[in-house]
Amino acid sequence: MAEIDWKEARRYLGLHRPGGTVDEQLEASLRSCGEELEATARPKAVWRRFPLAAEEKQVSCAGMTIPSFHLSRHLKDCGEVYLFAATLGAETDRLLRRSAVTQVSRAVILQACAASLLEAYCDECCDALAREIAPEGLFLRPRFSPGYGDFPITFQRPLLEAVEAPKRIGLTATETMMLTPTKSVTAVVGLSATPWCPPTGCAACSKADCAFRKG
Repeated sequence: MAEIDWKEARRYLGLHRPGGTVDEQLEASLRSCGEELEATARPKAVWRRFPLAAEEKQVSCAGMTIPSFHLSRHLKDCGEVYLFAATLGAETDRLLRRSAVTQVSRAVILQACAASLLEAYCDECCDALAREIAPEGLFLRPRFSPGYGDFPITFQRPLLEAVEAPKRIGLTATETMMLTPTKSVTAVVGLSATPWCPPTGCAACSKADCAFRKG
């Protein structure tokens, strides 16, 4: 099972800035929360592979036509995609809700640990997919989720339905397209015959004042 990346968890808590001092009590709380979360979480993921048709400002796959310049640019030269969904499970949500009522400071730390664990689990799944397609001479693009850039968040539910996420891993979306359980993610992952070289994540984002920016 994936494990919490403690450096990332600290970053989510705003403790990643250079020159910061280490608070031993906070570090102990971080480790305690992380251990509780890892014992509680029940990560699950599901994905399906679909042909892709990408144009300049839209992409089509799994019966969806998605109007998004950013997504079409991201998937340039891809002929197929994985539609991907993952969750830490309802148990994690219950832990977060209990902590929010009983100890707010602990709830904040648990949220950071959950974000880190979910990212690590998704990376683990995608690493396995990358190994699976390597014999075909194919490479994975980084995950690209609804709500990122100009990828409409309204495609959250169609993506979930395409991979049967409600039935297979208990992951659904509300009327406002929020995922339930909340510590979950959906994404489109491109398959290409060429490795992915452009910058990703914070290096590709223009929001320089983001509190979670790396570096």
